[in-house]
Amino acid sequence: MSTTEPKRRGRRPNGADTKAALLTAAREVFAEQGYDAATVRAIAGSAGVDPAMVKHWFGGKEGLFTAAVQIPINPAEILKQVLDGPREEIGERIMRRFVTSWDTVGGGQFAALMRSVAGNEQAVTMLREFVQNVLFHRLVKVLDVDNPELRVALCGSQLVGLGMARYVVRIEPLASANADTVAATIGPNLQRYLTGDLGTTNFT
Repeated sequence: MSTTEPKRRGRRPNGADTKAALLTAAREVFAEQGYDAATVRAIAGSAGVDPAMVKHWFGGKEGLFTAAVQIPINPAEILKQVLDGPREEIGERIMRRFVTSWDTVGGGQFAALMRSVAGNEQAVTMLREFVQNVLFHRLVKVLDVDNPELRVALCGSQLVGLGMARYVVRIEPLASANADTVAATIGPNLQRYLTGDLGTTNFT
């Protein structure tokens, strides 16, 4: 007779263990399958817990992804907010929200994220998935613009570049500028990447 215990289902005795298991499984599944293809059931199955635990601890797939990639921006919330207003000011609203979110939790968290990306291919994949597919691919689809792939790449380079300059390298006076100043000065660049004339599309 086998003495092997059956795989435990449902909530684990220690909530912290359950959360940690879900985050580990989420990073693996999201990195392997991408955000859109990954399912709550697959992640929960990999973690050995009931799928209901994803909703219990993270509110759903988007909340789990945000926690797994360690970015203090919920994609559903930011898209709703940046689309709520004039189309020609979307770039400024994104910049303001980006800076405000990272400033709130401390720029050191962005620096830590960049360090993890530098030495971890899984972290690289997760960050790229967030910037490209979870955030900007959704946005350019709603905006219905030409050259969506190029626009997504340019927008991603703007946000990541700003984060590096402000929170990692700490180039002044950019590092100390308030969110409104950053939004007013860099937002128009992002706006052009989103909806403006790119001049050339001969990227290969």
